Amino acid sequence: MTFSANHLKRYKQIALLLWKYGRSDLVQQMAVRDEFDPQELEKGAPKDAAPEQLADDLEAMGPTYVKMGQVLAGRPDLLPRPYIKALERLQDKVKPFPYEEVEQIILAELGVRVSKAFSRFDTEPMAAASLGQVHLAALRDGRLVAVKVQRPDIRRQIADDFEVLAEIAAFMDDHTEIGRRYRFNAVVAEFRTTIQNELNYEREAQNLIVVGKNLKEFKLIQVPQPILDYSTRGVLTMEYITGRKITTLGPLGKMDIDGPPLAEELFRAYLKQVLVDGIFHADPHPGNVFITDDGRIALLDLGMVGYTAPAMQEHLLKILLAVSEGRGDEAAEAVVRISEKTELFDHPEFRRQIGQLVAVHRDQGLKDLNVGRTLLDVSRHARENGLFVPSDLVLLGKTLLQLDEVGRILDPTFDPNASIRRNAGQITSSRMSRDTSQGTVVNTLLELKDFTVNLPARLNRIMDAVANAELEVKVKATDAKMVVDGIEKVANRIAHGLLLAALIIGAALMMRIDTRWHLFGYPGFAMLIFLLAATGTLLLIYNIHSQDRKSRKNRPR
Repeated sequence: MTFSANHLKRYKQIALLLWKYGRSDLVQQMAVRDEFDPQELEKGAPKDAAPEQLADDLEAMGPTYVKMGQVLAGRPDLLPRPYIKALERLQDKVKPFPYEEVEQIILAELGVRVSKAFSRFDTEPMAAASLGQVHLAALRDGRLVAVKVQRPDIRRQIADDFEVLAEIAAFMDDHTEIGRRYRFNAVVAEFRTTIQNELNYEREAQNLIVVGKNLKEFKLIQVPQPILDYSTRGVLTMEYITGRKITTLGPLGKMDIDGPPLAEELFRAYLKQVLVDGIFHADPHPGNVFITDDGRIALLDLGMVGYTAPAMQEHLLKILLAVSEGRGDEAAEAVVRISEKTELFDHPEFRRQIGQLVAVHRDQGLKDLNVGRTLLDVSRHARENGLFVPSDLVLLGKTLLQLDEVGRILDPTFDPNASIRRNAGQITSSRMSRDTSQGTVVNTLLELKDFTVNLPARLNRIMDAVANAELEVKVKATDAKMVVDGIEKVANRIAHGLLLAALIIGAALMMRIDTRWHLFGYPGFAMLIFLLAATGTLLLIYNIHSQDRKSRKNRPR
């Protein structure tokens, strides 16, 4: 690899991070082209640093790695629990940047000074995240708003970081077994796309509008709407919602809200987003969920959203129902159908592991089964067995895992699996209603009209071809040659067996005819034919055994 001085510095920082947390094997692979001496890392930090240090290290490396830490905090299938707990700090406790830079960014983005655009603008941010921070402000008409301002020079920093990450991922994929199994290059590319979308606040404004419209029927859920005239690619102004983070609710605070209906409505709203609408809020960690002053739920930060195509929604619904009802075999088969198989894919082993995974949770009680965690575990087992699941399934697992945590804060007795089963019928009805919308019906009628109008002419052409003996039917079978070869092999074996049987019977009949020449005390000619038939039988048995053994070895698993 060839890096600039700045990129090489970042490359070494990543290597040091891996070294500190016990992955010296990967560091040795990274240093294979003498970009640096891995022994230098021993002077920089001890190996196997404490999990609590990981959040500080990622924060020191910049916004890209803070965001990476936030994503990893929701992936218990990738990191042990102590690291997950340590990284949760990055979800809502990130250092802010100075107010002077906020003023400069607003001037550049909106074209006016802060004092001209807003009648009030708090200098201290309400919250700071990896990509931006939020300030309380008021418009000229007195409406309170939340203004999200992007960190200065963040796009260039992230672009530089991803150049290094992409180089490392490509190297790992080409030279390490873990890289070939996990496809780091594809993971980095997907992560880059996610962050680029989050950096576009105009896209987030549209997400707020679309999701807010889709969830309009849910009276207990609120999505703040953007103020488009005060929003650009780097500044997002939206309605200010008064309330508290769900993580700040104490025992007394929970007594002031009606938790069970809120938990049920929130879960039902997410099922609709994923399985009907095709766009869903993909980052519902407790720091992004508010309890409003009027006792409703507010969903914040829609920079990260997931998309599910109609065909994928069908598969995801089947997987969710199978997992929630403890049917491991059906869940495994549904995952196989939507995934990419490699030459290493072990189908029986994958089915066994998923069946065992779901059975363990089922034995503990379906109420204790965390669907999100189970989906992430399914994805992990798939990778280990040579199967690559779509990113939709992983994102859904992460979302449901975070949602389960929120639901249990609102209602400790909430059972998300029962909610899935309760709402499955309504979800199916909603999907059918969507599929029979006005546009779909019109399209079907147009197809029917085309079929009806052209049917007589097509029938005439078919009848003419039959009358003139011009009709040909061609059947193309993908495995036709293999089938024919198999039939020929069976026929040959039968023919050889019949011939050998005839020789043995003939030799037995000829034993009655005495000759001058004897072999082993029997007529020589008859005995010679019998020995030839016996030898041929042994050879046929050996040939059948060896060919069958070879076929079993070459059979795809």
